[in-house]
Amino acid sequence: MRLLRPGSSAPFVVFLLALAAWTGIPGRCAPVRPKHTPVLINTCLITRNVDRLVAFYEPILQMKAERTGGDYAEFHTGAGVLAIFSAAAQERYIPGSAVAADNRGVVLEFRVDDVDAEYTRLRGLVRTWVKLPTTQPWGTRSFYFRDPDGNLVDFFSRPSGR
Repeated sequence: MRLLRPGSSAPFVVFLLALAAWTGIPGRCAPVRPKHTPVLINTCLITRNVDRLVAFYEPILQMKAERTGGDYAEFHTGAGVLAIFSAAAQERYIPGSAVAADNRGVVLEFRVDDVDAEYTRLRGLVRTWVKLPTTQPWGTRSFYFRDPDGNLVDFFSRPSGR
């Protein structure tokens, strides 16, 4: 028995089914997804000086940190938590697992309503500017700075209508 005959539309149907599976279009061909996917809810900065980072981020984020003793603080941003944890406590709990103030591969990104207004507000609070307010080729407007431990921070906004 021949499944594909010359001039049949079967190859096109197979292509559509494969495309639906690849793009995740709902239906019988959608990829199998786990019932629970991990949800990032917390980013933790390890620091030698919790008080200094808390004092920096409180005016930056315009909120008071929730403190648990002297080793830990949290900022609940609405989309997730920015946590600050002492290097000494990290070393007690998981020895050798982290190096404070040694991050060069992660960017903390915060969406704001008005990048230029935030830049004006933060000019007196931030000491190390990486990139001043700029409209990116993909349409977002952003600026970058470093916190006292050298972590890279991005404040950005999407253009209206997106």
